[in-house]
Amino acid sequence: MTPGQLAAYAEAFRRDGFVHVPGVIPADELAAYAAAVDEAVATRKAGDTRTLDEKSPYEQSFLQCQYIWEDFPGVRPLTFHPRVGEVTAALLGAEKVRLWHDQALYKEAGGRETEAHQDQPYWPIVERDTATAWIPLMKVDAAMGCMGYVPGSHRGEAEYVDIFGTPGDGKRLVDKYAGTPPVFIECAPGDVIFHNGYTTHMAKANRSDQTRRVYTAIYFADGSHRGGTRPHPSVDRDAIADGAVIDGGATPVTWPLQGGRIPDPEPWPEAAGLEWRERAERLGIIPKRA
Repeated sequence: MTPGQLAAYAEAFRRDGFVHVPGVIPADELAAYAAAVDEAVATRKAGDTRTLDEKSPYEQSFLQCQYIWEDFPGVRPLTFHPRVGEVTAALLGAEKVRLWHDQALYKEAGGRETEAHQDQPYWPIVERDTATAWIPLMKVDAAMGCMGYVPGSHRGEAEYVDIFGTPGDGKRLVDKYAGTPPVFIECAPGDVIFHNGYTTHMAKANRSDQTRRVYTAIYFADGSHRGGTRPHPSVDRDAIADGAVIDGGATPVTWPLQGGRIPDPEPWPEAAGLEWRERAERLGIIPKRA
């Protein structure tokens, strides 16, 4: 990608809070990564035999599997993909970029919409230099549940929306930005949509007969600090204190890779702040203990 292209994408990201970058990952590479993510989701979710109707409204929005790069080595080249890292660094204006966490978000056929929300309120990160890479593993159109982003919403303050336990809470953000309708983006495999952690976004329901298969990874500028004591494994695993720089093994540098080498994942400790771990393991959200 040329410097001019990167600069244009960075300008759009700063202006709108999101940018659609076509053809970031070559098709032959993506096919291998997609198979690895499929394996991760199938393995993690093998013990969850509930039907869609038996799940909570939040779980009806998508199957969620986090930190899959750690227990599925085939996913790691996607998480640390050099083209994704290069674009992310350009968008954030950062010399170094770290991983917050990755996740698969597979929206089942018939799955409900993903309610409007901002990501940053869920993360104890002080700075605004964050970007989520939304990577479709297949063609995603409106019928399948494509993403929508509210242009310019990243310039406002963050507002916590309880998409986990309060169905309909996302309407507060829809009403807040009623004068600025979201831009829904259909995309092809190999494309990447990047959005800022403050950008209000949502996804349509999946009205197709296929599962919408998407992989995402959240990145942040190196040198960012923990803000507050809100629990989160990306900082709790390394006992990162409030106000301290986030630089633990759970959040490795993804760009540039030292010596071109993908880092090995750090083991999960039995630490305070991870009381929810048993249920998260059982539902396949996080890796199981060895």
